[in-house]
Amino acid sequence: MIAESVGLRRAISTLPHLCDRIKQTENEIVQMFRLSSRKDETNLPINRTQSRINRSVRTLDERFIRILKIFKWGPDAEKALEVLMLKVDHRLVREVLKIDVEINVKIQFFKWAGKRRNFEHDSTTYMALISCLDEAGLVGEMWKTIQDMVRGTCLIGPADLSEIVKILGKAKMMNKALSIFYQIKGCKCKPTASTYNSIILLLMQEGHHEKVHELYNEMCNEGNCFPDTVTYSALISAFGKLGRDDSAIRLFDEMRENGLHPTAKIYTTLLGIYFKLGRVEKALGLFQQMKEKGCSPTVYTYTELIKGLGKAGRVEEAYSIFLNMLKEGCKPDVVLINNVINLFGRAGRLADALKLFEQMESLHCTPNVVTYNTVIKALFESKAPASEASSWFERLKENGVVPSSFTYSILIDGFCKTNRVEKALMLLEEMDEKGFPPCPAAYCSLINTLGKAKRYEAANELFQELRENCGSSSARVYAVMIKHFGKCGRLTEAVDLFHEMKKLGCNPDVYAYNALMSGMVRAGMIDEGHTLLRTMEENGCIPDINSHNIILNGLARTGGPQRAMDIFTKMKQSKIMPDAVSYNTILGCLSRAGMFEEAAKLMKEMHSNGFEYDLITYSSILEAVGKIDEVRAHTSL
Repeated sequence: MIAESVGLRRAISTLPHLCDRIKQTENEIVQMFRLSSRKDETNLPINRTQSRINRSVRTLDERFIRILKIFKWGPDAEKALEVLMLKVDHRLVREVLKIDVEINVKIQFFKWAGKRRNFEHDSTTYMALISCLDEAGLVGEMWKTIQDMVRGTCLIGPADLSEIVKILGKAKMMNKALSIFYQIKGCKCKPTASTYNSIILLLMQEGHHEKVHELYNEMCNEGNCFPDTVTYSALISAFGKLGRDDSAIRLFDEMRENGLHPTAKIYTTLLGIYFKLGRVEKALGLFQQMKEKGCSPTVYTYTELIKGLGKAGRVEEAYSIFLNMLKEGCKPDVVLINNVINLFGRAGRLADALKLFEQMESLHCTPNVVTYNTVIKALFESKAPASEASSWFERLKENGVVPSSFTYSILIDGFCKTNRVEKALMLLEEMDEKGFPPCPAAYCSLINTLGKAKRYEAANELFQELRENCGSSSARVYAVMIKHFGKCGRLTEAVDLFHEMKKLGCNPDVYAYNALMSGMVRAGMIDEGHTLLRTMEENGCIPDINSHNIILNGLARTGGPQRAMDIFTKMKQSKIMPDAVSYNTILGCLSRAGMFEEAAKLMKEMHSNGFEYDLITYSSILEAVGKIDEVRAHTSL
């Protein structure tokens, strides 16, 4: 190797023209790097003008940028800095980090600059690199740089802290954002309202609503940092999602007392809270107040208002507000129109729902899959022919809208309710062919319909298919299968399913408990059913009126009137008040026992509590009277 090197030097030395060429190349490189003299620059008219305007203005030399792009970062680029006489300062570092070069070049240059004598990175250079690393998606290197910045001696301002929190939040590094926030807050800078808002908004995005309140209290205790509109908006929204509605309302009042003006978003959030509480008039008053204060309602405000009025059954009022919104020039979006179509469908106003659908084009709204789902559901609920629902399904596909699993679920449920089980089964097969995951709701509809038709084996096959394809099932599907096993006398299998769902971590809901209790009562196991009712309460599952009526019905038929009346009395003393079914069950029990005076008193009580007598009420009494007459006639013989 040494011999070869020596030989090479000899060869070069014997070629004078080649040596001259190498020297010439070196001179060209130096000339390329050389910064023009001040005299040369000032002789140019443009440069003379710029120099007079601002002598401190200095752009990064284009030749250095070319060197970085060609040679990356290394000895050549370092030499370029020296030859071009570029001083390494904060401005130079920031300018280099702006260049469109590979991220590794920027990282190496940043580290090299940090080791230079008489130079230390400040918050501006750190933030420039952090921004580059964020754009490049180098999360690990970005976090390391943030840590170096915090551990270093450079000052960090509130704006920098806010930006760091936002960047970490975007990278889904919630805990690290909180950690950095408290580190910097403790020793580097005092956060401003904007800084607190950054971390509060991040917490909101991640669903940490409790922590939002904690930060709000810290913010108020700072003494020099006061909540602004953004803070209140986040807090009111957080309290609404936590179900702490009174706290949200108090904050709204506090905000106005502090002279801050609520935004449309805050008004919208509070409207939703009032509707959730059933305070419809209060919501309408707030909407009026919003307009009086000069805060223009947005499409989101109108959506919340129309949705709330629809749930309260005030459909005409909701539609009137929708029409006024259009007159005022507020453009609806597809979500709002879907809500209006939905409330028409639920109110049985199918013609209005279809009319609005046809108007969507003129309103510059394109129907989406939710729109079609809503229309198809409205068709089934209004008892329209099933063929119409099928034609809308075809229309959906023709218009390039992709059906969702919910589309199929609505169709399957609708066809089941109209006794078109075979069509529903075909759609279930189509779902599978299209690659949709098993939909428990669709299976639930089919299993229930097959069970009602006493096709228990077919229902069980579908249930087993769902378990095999899905690995488990929902509590509602289990409840339906348990109910039908109970109805066909297969109580052991019903009990086994009930225990199975608990083992699989699928906690039985009120429907599952009711299904098993109903099966037990049907099998004459009244005491076991009553025990299950108590177990249900102990396990934290709140019984509904049906739970009590199932046990009441069992006792009324086999346990005698006294036990039935005891349960009925307990119901009246509890939070769950008897309904018409409860009264009719007891009336039938008393009548069959010949206790007509007690039955007459109960009928008066029933009427005074707002329950009208129906066919079941009269038939229970007439049936009992007929049986007693038969007994008397037989006895007289």
